[in-house]
Amino acid sequence: MRPDSTHDDLAARPATPFDIPLRQLHLRTLGRCLQLGVRDFSRAPWIGLFYGACFVGMGWALMVVFRQAPVYVLALSAGFLLMGPFLCMGLYRVSQQLEAGAAPHFADSLFAWRTRLGTLAIFGFALLVLEMLWGRAALVVFAVSFDGMPDFKGSVLALLDLDNLGFIVAYLAVGAVFAGLIYAVSVVAIPMILDRQTDAITAALTSLRLVLTQTPVLLVWGALITVLVVLALLPGFAGLLVVGPVLGHASWHLYRHAVG
Repeated sequence: MRPDSTHDDLAARPATPFDIPLRQLHLRTLGRCLQLGVRDFSRAPWIGLFYGACFVGMGWALMVVFRQAPVYVLALSAGFLLMGPFLCMGLYRVSQQLEAGAAPHFADSLFAWRTRLGTLAIFGFALLVLEMLWGRAALVVFAVSFDGMPDFKGSVLALLDLDNLGFIVAYLAVGAVFAGLIYAVSVVAIPMILDRQTDAITAALTSLRLVLTQTPVLLVWGALITVLVVLALLPGFAGLLVVGPVLGHASWHLYRHAVG
């Protein structure tokens, strides 16, 4: 080994999150990622259907809580926010194995998070904090808009009443800010954590860089995900059985296209 080889290896590694190379994305890249997501799902359908069933079950659980104890819906949503990265990481593992030419294994996908537990815990905690701040900001909007705090059903009715246009605009604006921030720091962070030895801050900042430098394409990607998920919710959440895993696989390929 040459005396300066270690120095060369260190110099070749990105010194900061801002040195990690990002590739240019195009609208056709999004279509390609969806195609690859469908391909991965078709190559490992039973694994994908398991994770899709988990997404459907989460939707049903939210509906049950909404009907029986609406006050706990936000808390349950926060818990699902923590479960989401673990479920998606299983789908990312399947895509990673297929990309490497290996046969995916259900057990390996189910426990893919074990090697990144600490990093995922930190990242999940950050998402939970953002979710709690989002909920607190929404409560403030309610408090200054109405006399007393409505329950969750009352909140939905208020959002549907055009007489409350000022409240609706403020509520949606707050939601857009927090949803956009969560999306920006997480769009490629989880697959990056799985794919390489990195910390939660580096992954989040890399994701944020990608969104800030290629905003139009990433806005289209976010809108595409939103539309597909909303359509999947309509038939009693049943659409998530397929749409959920396909989007999970597609998100892996978006990361692979975007991050050098």
